[in-house]
Amino acid sequence: MKPRIIALYLPQFHPIPENDEWWGPGFTEWTNVAKAKPLFKGHYQPRIPADLGFYDLRLPEVREQQAELAREAGIEGFCYYHYWFGNGKQLLERPFNEVLASGKPDFPFCLCWANHDWTNKSWQKSNTQRTGSMIMQMQYSREDHINHFYSILPAFNDKRYITVNGKPLFGVWAPRDIPQAKMFIDLWQELAIKNGLPGIHFVGYTANSSKALPGQKANLYNTHMASEYYKSVLNLGFDAVISSGLTRAQAVVQGRMRLAWNILTYKTIIPSHARLDYEKVMNHYYVDEDAWENIYPTLLPQWDRTPRAGSKTEYLINSTPEKFQKTIETALYTIRNKEPEHQILFLKAWNEWGEGNYVEPDSMFGHGWLNAIRNAVSSVREL
Repeated sequence: MKPRIIALYLPQFHPIPENDEWWGPGFTEWTNVAKAKPLFKGHYQPRIPADLGFYDLRLPEVREQQAELAREAGIEGFCYYHYWFGNGKQLLERPFNEVLASGKPDFPFCLCWANHDWTNKSWQKSNTQRTGSMIMQMQYSREDHINHFYSILPAFNDKRYITVNGKPLFGVWAPRDIPQAKMFIDLWQELAIKNGLPGIHFVGYTANSSKALPGQKANLYNTHMASEYYKSVLNLGFDAVISSGLTRAQAVVQGRMRLAWNILTYKTIIPSHARLDYEKVMNHYYVDEDAWENIYPTLLPQWDRTPRAGSKTEYLINSTPEKFQKTIETALYTIRNKEPEHQILFLKAWNEWGEGNYVEPDSMFGHGWLNAIRNAVSSVREL
């Protein structure tokens, strides 16, 4: 068994005019990471990068180092978040565009369309330079779908692009938010065939317990609806699902009433009510439905977005590389009976430092998170 671990990759580590305008000159993901403070004794903040330092993704040397670290750990490739807002407007596109144009690093990749609005709530601890909330709003149209396809066709044709059964893998972060999603998928499939591709392997992300599904009453923390959430994406025409069990697992460990109360009292939340033990949560992260052939579970190494949101968020404590390795081993066991092409796990994420969700070397654990991946993958290959 050779598991296919694909790492979600955030390109928010270089300045762009829009962030300069809203948050001040030079703003990147590092801004809040570096100034984060512990909320209680023993709270691991701030998290300081080790080998790569506070890097700038405009530097090709950094991108090469990242690829080498990922390759050594047994990661198949990066899945770059792709910010396309409609009418040709993109953000944070420079790192990937340079990877595509230069041919370097020679490391597999794919794209995940982060099709959500940008508001000033993304980095709540920062003092915005402007009033209002909307930074960039998503817009959809048939014409724009066509333009969008042709804008990334060169990526689909690149020899490094990750495929499933020969088809380029394309992720969508909010599949249910696309108006007439089936029309969008059918259109892209038609364009793919027209342009010499065998089709597109569409993968939609969803939590398996969250806000109400279309046509249902709100029931935020129903912990037995994974199949309904997965089918709600597959029924739109997606070939597969990227699944996350974090909300469900938090609800199980914390209790649905407590979790709902924390959300309702978001602005006055008591930090001790929001922090949960990583190992306890991960014991409930995966569900039986994650063994379906067309479900690609996620790997969550750690989760602490207090650098972005302060105390007003739920976060995990006591995560370690050793505990993460157990998580990986559980996930690998879950997908063991799938066809080799579908033994896919999405690492969530490679470098989400502002959400305490990364595997890049840090000052406390060094290469521990990467070693956990390599050790888990090696143990499976030896079976």
